[in-house]
Amino acid sequence: MRPSKFDFQSLDVQYEEIPKEVKFCKNCVVSNQRPRTGFDKEGVCSPCQWAYEKDHEIDWEKRERELQVLCDKYRSGNGSYDVVVPGSGGKDSGFVAHQLKHRYGMNPLCVTWSPFEYTDIGWQNLNSFVSSGMDNILGQPNGILHRKLSKLAFELVGDAWQPFTYGQKAWAWHIATKFGIKFMIYGENGELEYGGSEKYKYLPKEGTEEWEYEYFKGTSVDAFAEVGLERGLFKKGEILENTLQWYRPPHPDLIRKSGAEMHWYSYYKKWTPQENYYYCFKHTGFRPNPEGRSEGTYTMYASLDDKLDGFHWYLSFIKFGMGRCSRDAQTDIRRHHITRQEGVALVRRYDGEFPKKYFEWFKNYIDIDEDYFWYVMDRYREKSNVWKKVDGEWILQHIVS
Repeated sequence: MRPSKFDFQSLDVQYEEIPKEVKFCKNCVVSNQRPRTGFDKEGVCSPCQWAYEKDHEIDWEKRERELQVLCDKYRSGNGSYDVVVPGSGGKDSGFVAHQLKHRYGMNPLCVTWSPFEYTDIGWQNLNSFVSSGMDNILGQPNGILHRKLSKLAFELVGDAWQPFTYGQKAWAWHIATKFGIKFMIYGENGELEYGGSEKYKYLPKEGTEEWEYEYFKGTSVDAFAEVGLERGLFKKGEILENTLQWYRPPHPDLIRKSGAEMHWYSYYKKWTPQENYYYCFKHTGFRPNPEGRSEGTYTMYASLDDKLDGFHWYLSFIKFGMGRCSRDAQTDIRRHHITRQEGVALVRRYDGEFPKKYFEWFKNYIDIDEDYFWYVMDRYREKSNVWKKVDGEWILQHIVS
């Protein structure tokens, strides 16, 4: 059911805290429109400040020893699974799992929350990862429910990708508690590496308490289900506790009872995505985009797994003026792979490129027409601080320079 313009509803609470005056980092290409990203008095963003600390202040040898102690604590010794590693089998999760197994002698159980629909190269990389000697559990949620949740998320938070985020965060916890595994390691602390909360800046792990605020745009899966029921999108019996459980973490009491802990590998190792790519190319059979760069960016190894991924980044560009290229350039500047001047040129060339390859698939997947797609784009442009309509055309007012 398509709501009229008077029925349009957004549950994304991130806009409430974003500054009205747009500023760009003097060191990289991020702006203060990225939710929860702070700037110091010199105009440098919090992820760039953290990058400096990584290069000059963090004692990585000490943290390496901390990781060794942690692995010694949890290592099974009898070949049974002793750590859960969530991921897609891509460059980042592949790096973490392979390091844990071959450098630290752990026995990882890898878990993958399935993309909406795999790309050919994404499916190939997952199978290559498993073939490199990894055990993996692939979680595939109810397809009808997943599509409907994605359709709601497209309007309600401006990101059809949101149901994937729910499962991506929760699936590992469910597997860990069901198998009695007390140790989990994710790749990087994205809030710290790319911009966001610094609550866990000097801590190796987090709980599930802040997920809704930090990762889910202030909106739980239950809010989507409620709107879907009100609109008649869900049939009676589709929204059941067992169908929604994989989109939520296990109950806090169960987590406490299980003793399970989630750590970030990036706390213990200096996180460098490009190096992860080279590592996995050699060790897990990971391969980049066979067509060259991915839509919306200049890199060949990002946004490969999921046909819907390009629309996640395009909506980020619509809402905040920053897409996939901006993310990649920020990271490469902080890791000294490119200069800010080069990053600016790349962003101005590729950021906001429309993901046309899977546009027909996307409309069919969430059951919308093209008019409704652009209607939602317009509503989020209206809410943003970076767009202005001039003579009937939307103009991006703030471009990095």
